Formats: sequence, C-alpha cells, structure tokens
Amino acid sequence: TYLELFARYFIDLTPHVALIAAVSADADGNLYTGPNTEDTPTVVEATAFKDGIVIAQVDRIVDKVPRVDIPGDRVHFVVEAGRPFYVEPLFTRDPAAITETQILTAMLAIKGIYEAYGIKRLNHGIGFNTAAIELLLPTYGAKLGLKGKVCTHWALNPHPTLIPAIESGWVEQIHCFGSEVGMDDYIRARSDVWFTGPDGSLRSNRAFCQTAGLYACDMFIGSTLQIDLSGHSSTVTAERIAGFGGAPNMGSDARGRRHPSEPWLKAGAEADPDTPAALRRGRKLVVQIGETFGDKNVPMFVEKLDALKLADKLQLDLAPIMVYGDDVTHIVTEEGIANLLMCRDRDEREQAIRGVAGYTEIGRGRDRRMVERLRERGVIRRPEDLGIDPLDADRRWLAARSIKDLVHWSGGLYAPPARFRNW
Repeated sequence: TYLELFARYFIDLTPHVALIAAVSADADGNLYTGPNTEDTPTVVEATAFKDGIVIAQVDRIVDKVPRVDIPGDRVHFVVEAGRPFYVEPLFTRDPAAITETQILTAMLAIKGIYEAYGIKRLNHGIGFNTAAIELLLPTYGAKLGLKGKVCTHWALNPHPTLIPAIESGWVEQIHCFGSEVGMDDYIRARSDVWFTGPDGSLRSNRAFCQTAGLYACDMFIGSTLQIDLSGHSSTVTAERIAGFGGAPNMGSDARGRRHPSEPWLKAGAEADPDTPAALRRGRKLVVQIGETFGDKNVPMFVEKLDALKLADKLQLDLAPIMVYGDDVTHIVTEEGIANLLMCRDRDEREQAIRGVAGYTEIGRGRDRRMVERLRERGVIRRPEDLGIDPLDADRRWLAARSIKDLVHWSGGLYAPPARFRNW
C-alpha cells in the first residue's frame, strides 16, 4: 500500500535510480511538478539523499519555474520531452451514468451515517456511489439541514462531482493526493478551498494526504467488488486485478490515534460499550458501499473471496485483501445499512452482512429471525427505518445530471476531457 511503500523507501527498498516527470525545469535543475506532484517529493527524498540518481523528464525547459517543487540539487539529469506527460482522468464520473439504486444508497449513507455520526472529516473512494453522495449534498443533504454539520474537511482527489457542493458552500478545505484532468482552472479560482502555491496551481502530496486520511479523518467510504461473510473486502476478482494502494490506509483504524472527535468516540462506544470511556479507543468509520449485484449482475457478496483463489494460485503468503473485516464498520446497499460495530459475536456479524445482501445467494441464506432481531436492535436499518422511501430515490436529487451541468456549476472553469464531452 502507499504508506508502506513510502516507508520502505527509507528502510529496505531505497531506490538507486528514480525516473520522475515534471512540467518544467530551469537551468539549475529546479523542477515544477505542478498539480500532479503526488509521490514525487517522497521518491526524490529517498533516492537523492542515499547516493541515488534522479532523472527528470520535463515537458519543457524554461528561464524561471512557476514554483520550486523539487530543488535542483536533488536532480542529476533533466530530459526535455517536448510534449506533456499523459495523465489519466481516474476520478471523473459522469452524473448521467448514476443509477437510481446508487442514489438510494447515497441517501441511506447521508441519513444513516453522515447525519447520525456528524461526519465532518472524511475521505471518499472512487466510484458512482460516492459520486452520488457528493451530488446529493446540495439537495438531499440541504433538505436534512446538514450544511455546516457534515462534509466540511476532506482528504480527496479533485472530484468534479464535488463542484456543486463546493459552490453551495458545503466544503471548507480539501487536501489532495493528486490532481484531476480538467480541474486546474477551477482549483486556481477556488484557492480558499484547495492547497495551492503562489502561482495558483494545486500542490498535491500523496504521502501527506495518505497520512491525513489515516489519522485526521473520521470516515472512509468507498466501493468494492467482493465482500465475504466476515466483512473482508477486495477488488481482486477472477476476471481482473484492480489496484487499491490507498484504500487499505484510508480504510483502516489508526491505532496510534489519540485525539478525540465526536464520530470517533461514538463509534468506539458502539464497538466497546463496557470499557470505561476514558480508556476506550475510538473507532474510525470504515464504510463499504455498493449494490448487491454489480456490473453484469455479478453479486458483491460471496462465500469466499477470489483474492484467496489468487493467493493459492500464485502461492502468496497473504491474500490481496483491500480492507480487512475487523476494520469495516458499516456496509451500505440498497437493502439498508449493516452496523458491524454493534455485532457482539461472529454469528451476529455474519447475519448482519447477510441481512443487507438482498437476493444474492448470501442474502437468501440469512436466518430471518436473527436478522429481524438485529433490525430491532438497530444493527440493521432498512430504508423505511430511516424514513426513506426507495421510490423517492430518483435523479431529480442530483445537483448535476451531466458533465455539462458540472461545467455550468464551475462557471465554465472545469474543462472535462474530450471523452466526457457530448456537446
């Protein structure tokens, strides 16, 4: 995972040669890495200060760089490419593709978790479910009176779907792991929200933002491809191996944390009600959100993760688990919310998971009486328990219903990649 890799750069995986990319360099080798600075300072630090060689590819050589992101005395060779390095728009989700089921899961998350715990400091993973949450803040969130009470401080890449919430005054501050294609001018115009340099461009830093997400955020919420009956989660399937370098850090409880916050303390009390408050650890909220059946009607809930099959096949010591079950606190599907913090044994945990697994094979195998008892205790909450009518989950709640709407919200400053333009 990212923080592990960065840590090992300085212990037992110190690079001998680092190949890095930058926007521009001056005659002294000072580099401007721009909005996508990301991991570069960490890689250079480990390499340059342990007798390694740093080779920088730059788009162009200039007389004066806009700001110095990497000092020239840490760079040994500069190669002018003559064209910009490629950046993939990883975090852009078209609102037009958001489904009503995803809107329902977003409503459940906002009402049942964000409002219930008062989540102000958070990280969102990539996906349409979290994009739906972002687009519901100025509408459904406003209806609930949550502005100023939730979602004010973020560790987050510049998600275009957060533009309406920013423009509606929900967001106070965002620190970024990296940037996103087309967001540069918008970020420059809203330096009150983003971390920017004197030139106005975003300064991202993956190592610092990963640390912020781990220690300074009270909640991580993200999608996954598979969840088993213990709550273990992975994006590795039989058909594809998707990376999850940040999610294990974002989606884990920082046991070195010592500062309290209301959501952290409340989650800790739900998990361990018998320990005296002054000795009780808080808990970071780690939420997995998704539909019971994903793309091509593949079930999200499984008896055995494909990650275990891959580990057997490749003879790995550890299966590639994204988030371990003992870190997962909530699972949200269109069926409702399972609060795993309130489960007191393995059987309750399994039935809570089955209880929100819908018509999947896992869901159909539930103990109906036990699931009802869990619902009576509030471990499982259905939409109707939260006052949500599933028929009310429609696209009118989306603050933006297309990429073009996001451009309008930004005052024309967001410049989406060509693949997302249909006008």
